[in-house]
Amino acid sequence: MLGMTPTLEHEYLLELVRNRPSLVVSLLTNMKIEVPCFDDAQLGNCDFTDIQPTEFRADSVVTLLHQGKPVTAVVLEVQRRFDKDKQWSWPVYMATLRARQKCPVVLLVFCVNRETAVACARPIHMGHPDWVLHPCVTDLHDVPKVTDLHEAYANPELAALSAIAYGIRGGDEALEVLRTWLDAEQHPLEGQPSYAALVYAMLSGPDAVQLFKELNVAIGIKEAMRNPIIREAVEYGEAKGDAKAVLRILNRRRIPVPFETQERILACDDLATLETWIDRAVTASTVEELFD
Repeated sequence: MLGMTPTLEHEYLLELVRNRPSLVVSLLTNMKIEVPCFDDAQLGNCDFTDIQPTEFRADSVVTLLHQGKPVTAVVLEVQRRFDKDKQWSWPVYMATLRARQKCPVVLLVFCVNRETAVACARPIHMGHPDWVLHPCVTDLHDVPKVTDLHEAYANPELAALSAIAYGIRGGDEALEVLRTWLDAEQHPLEGQPSYAALVYAMLSGPDAVQLFKELNVAIGIKEAMRNPIIREAVEYGEAKGDAKAVLRILNRRRIPVPFETQERILACDDLATLETWIDRAVTASTVEELFD
């Protein structure tokens, strides 16, 4: 079974939202946050960079429309850990999107654990009197439990997210949720993408393995690799392994590697380049020869 990587841990919700933008509404309503009446949900531009050199880019943006006009826009951010710099960039995202769409804006932060969620929920004091931003924060423990087959058919992305959230926890509830998700997954509506490989890749713990055995789920590596974000996550893991291999070889050969060069090597995600560096590290007399 594939192990969960930082790339996959960050991207799986975004993949579900890309296929069904209205999934953010399910998360918001589950948090008792009122959403106006809408008849369409569309992905928006995530780039909030203006003329300044600093790059501002959100993970995802969903615009809710009623009769073709924006009624609410949602900035979706996925956080694996607390990043204090986000307290400066999140207000930029919201203000830029509000000016662009001419409608109210909501910040929805999805965290992979409760500790991160508590930190991300801290109020952001803007400085102006009574202007305080309270991020709408949720995590895997808040994901709705989808055990109704009709709901799973109607919202397969929410069912997949529920399967991941409860599958990670394990226990009797997990089996019930996974069984519901699998029933819907095995009889998809026409044109509905499969999330079997994605759910399978996310649930790599021993409890999840046993759950899949009980449900008779078998997904091979080739099938899993058809999913682009799983493929990217695996390639990310391979690249990180190759980068560390370059540094290990140089260390064994007692070749000094400056800190800046270590960062350059570890930041590389091109497998072909890393393979070249590995070959050169075996014979190089200086680290500079890697890049010649």
